[in-house]
Amino acid sequence: MKTHQPPNPTMHPESLMMRHGYDPTLASHSVKPPIYMTSTFSFPSAEVGKAYGEVINNLRPQQPDEDFSNTYIYSRETNPNLEILERRLCVWDGAEDCAVFESGMAAIGFTLLQFLSPGDVLLHGEPSYGCTDYFTKRILTRFGIRPVGFRLLDGEAGIAAALRDPAVAAHLKMIYIETPCNPSNAMADIGYCAQVARAHSTADRQVLLAVDNTFLGPLFQRPLAHGADLVLYSATKYIGGHSDVIAGACLGRAELIGQVKLMRGMLGGMPSPHTAWLLTRSLETLKLRMTASMEGARRVADFLADHPKVERVYYLGHLRDDDPQFAIYRKQCLAPGGMISFDVRGGEEQAFRFLNALRLFHLAVSLGGNESLAEHPATLTHAEVDLEDRLDGGITSSMIRLSIGIEHPEDLIADLRQALDAVL
Repeated sequence: MKTHQPPNPTMHPESLMMRHGYDPTLASHSVKPPIYMTSTFSFPSAEVGKAYGEVINNLRPQQPDEDFSNTYIYSRETNPNLEILERRLCVWDGAEDCAVFESGMAAIGFTLLQFLSPGDVLLHGEPSYGCTDYFTKRILTRFGIRPVGFRLLDGEAGIAAALRDPAVAAHLKMIYIETPCNPSNAMADIGYCAQVARAHSTADRQVLLAVDNTFLGPLFQRPLAHGADLVLYSATKYIGGHSDVIAGACLGRAELIGQVKLMRGMLGGMPSPHTAWLLTRSLETLKLRMTASMEGARRVADFLADHPKVERVYYLGHLRDDDPQFAIYRKQCLAPGGMISFDVRGGEEQAFRFLNALRLFHLAVSLGGNESLAEHPATLTHAEVDLEDRLDGGITSSMIRLSIGIEHPEDLIADLRQALDAVL
């Protein structure tokens, strides 16, 4: 609906994060955008209000001579802080448009409800974040939507097996993948999933591919470039990065995001102006923070891989040439990121001994913040996942998930070493 200045093609994303989407002359030349704490906006005339209302309510298309770039009506629809954030997020992912939300689950929930209807099939990768698993299997089903899962580690064979059921193939409406997935770092081939979505689309039923890119994006993986229609984030994580805000985002083609924004506007899932302002602040240091986290994670993962009390490490940077996942990593990932999971010897009892002995790591859920976190997926982030599905996805009582922050890696390793000493 609104037309915005495209980003300067000669500048890198980290430079555009300082100015793109914001005109200081509209705010007393303030270097940083102000916080627009208002519920409603005034119009210069009744005629402008009428024209704007017609366009945003899809009563007619916007005319070439109409400029609504600085026109707003109500903060449930949009707000200058939301738009600045959305424009800058588009830069990182190469997206046409973006819709931001009050949480990552709001972004996922609103998007799936917008594009799925009773009778549709949602083909989804497993494992996935516990709340996503619950939403797809226990809430979408109340609306007559059928979730069909496939193991990410089964790759193309797993997807093919699911689609051999004619009832699945005939009603497929969306493929949803979390890649790398939480907490095992298993990946799906985005390009292959996009091919499957196109192959099963018809003239009256477009099959969409939605990708949760929270673990690596938007710095180390660009799903839209590999054929995804929609990319989703818990912006609470790396995008926010300071563990002080809850938010989410959905990006993609303007046509699709326009539909997502319509759902958001009707139900009111937008973030507050202050939340959007905090996220805009965080985007200025996104590359610095994610790079520091990634570099620290390499050293931590190497330490864990050599420790006698660690049975297995799940880390993208340790994938070998003979692993089928390695080819996917090389094709679509730019770096291994800052997330590590590992199995400690001795099951839940020893995992808890380890967690309780940590001093620098916080024992907490969430991820992607400046501080390093450790948690027990089976009893925290994935507790709502059915036991059989948890175990099938490798989420055992022995698994620990680490989110590596920006502390000095030697201090993190020292903390892990002394905590592992507590394991019998």
